[in-house]
Amino acid sequence: MNPVVLEAHALVKSYGDRPALRGVELSIGAGEMVALLGPNGAGKSTLMQLLTGLFVPDAGSIEILGHDMRRAAPQALAGLGVVFQQIALDLDLSVRANLRFHADLHGLPRRLADERIAQGLAAVGLEAERDKPARALSGGNRRKVELVRAMLHRPRLLLMDEATVGLDPASRRQLMQAVVGLCRQSGVATLWTTHLVDEALQADRVLVLHRGQVLFDGTIAACLEHTGAGDLESAFLQLTGLPA
Repeated sequence: MNPVVLEAHALVKSYGDRPALRGVELSIGAGEMVALLGPNGAGKSTLMQLLTGLFVPDAGSIEILGHDMRRAAPQALAGLGVVFQQIALDLDLSVRANLRFHADLHGLPRRLADERIAQGLAAVGLEAERDKPARALSGGNRRKVELVRAMLHRPRLLLMDEATVGLDPASRRQLMQAVVGLCRQSGVATLWTTHLVDEALQADRVLVLHRGQVLFDGTIAACLEHTGAGDLESAFLQLTGLPA
């Protein structure tokens, strides 16, 4: 078993009298890629907001690298990298300036920051774009820059919050390959949230979330065995009761 990087226990969150999460359990080990698969309104965004400290759960606990989010949020969040659903770059700044700003927020010395920026951009094939304004990049390349940014401070947990929304198939595939590479080569634990079944196919485990509850957590093979379905899409539809 790989060391546990993220541990969430019995998470509950409601908005007024509307429950969003109902006792969610989640654990991710180092180097593991987990796909959080659920339809729109399943509670995926709420879970991400809790994991990133934007919201506080009504009940339950979250630990990142052994640090409890309630008692030691700065230490917990220091081990976290995030690519949000909405683009979060300053489009008027250059790629390098965007990345340097993030590095400054984490207190990285400029020389070290520039080394990591160069390495990260080279890894995603964007080294030649470093002085271009972010608005000059395609949607897929902006996402790659955000991935580089998320990894500058060398987090051990990466959250990808429906990061492929609006991307073309080739860009989606490239982003997925880059994240899988991080998991395999650097041991980064990743939680990839999506409503697209095909994006879960490369994950080590699939967690199906529907109406705030975890309906399944395990490998794709185990999911197919559990449901008797012939493929993950059919299993997903069966578990959630959604129309085919």
